Amino acid sequence: MEKAIEVKGLQKSFKDTEVLKGVEFDVKRGEVFALLGSNGAGKTTIVKILTTLLKQDGGTAAVNGFDVAAKPDDVRQSISLTGQFAAVDEILTGRENLIMIARLRHLQNPRQIADDLLKRFGLAEAADRRVSTYSGGMRRKLDIAMSLIGKPRLIFLDEPTTGLDPEARIEVWKTVKELADSGTTVFLTTQYLEEAEQLADRIAILHEGRIIVSGTLEELKKLFPPAKVEYVEKQPTLEEIFLAIVGKKEEK
Repeated sequence: MEKAIEVKGLQKSFKDTEVLKGVEFDVKRGEVFALLGSNGAGKTTIVKILTTLLKQDGGTAAVNGFDVAAKPDDVRQSISLTGQFAAVDEILTGRENLIMIARLRHLQNPRQIADDLLKRFGLAEAADRRVSTYSGGMRRKLDIAMSLIGKPRLIFLDEPTTGLDPEARIEVWKTVKELADSGTTVFLTTQYLEEAEQLADRIAILHEGRIIVSGTLEELKKLFPPAKVEYVEKQPTLEEIFLAIVGKKEEK
């Protein structure tokens, strides 16, 4: 299968702190790929490098076939990024936010594009309200909708549900699943392990500057010792797998 992202030997330091120490992974086109890691592990640093917001110190990274260092403009035109905080204009209405982005991308029929996205994300009734009146979940859905304008082949979601209540989080999960079903490649970073369980086709764990394990949820479960039970074997959660793997690395 064609690769949407290919990373080899990625390195990045800030002053005397080495954050990325030779990170390697790839993302297949059309899949949801989840990158897990503790606070400060370097998840956002990787996202910034892949989206051309930061230059690596060493190694290579290609997004949609374009080298991020050599062809940053081509990379930017083929991706979209939704950061940890919704990048919406609170003074404008939901419709006006979408129309603005469509016009900035020089697309035809920006109002029709806005209407289609408002309907798709269940925001039609709130379309003409100022975004300052939106709930956290509504803002996040609008933010993701804005990211889809221009139909990018790859969307980066950097901790998209941080700070959301459980109901809003489930709404965002539904949106991500719909993106995947439509063929969009999704690169997801998250601290919520249940989120990765629900959404990801493949999962990688970033620890102390390196990818220490990568695979499907079923493949990761095989790394966890089987439970000893009398009647029903309890399947380990992704949280248990994550803590077990990270704990083993820290003991060495």
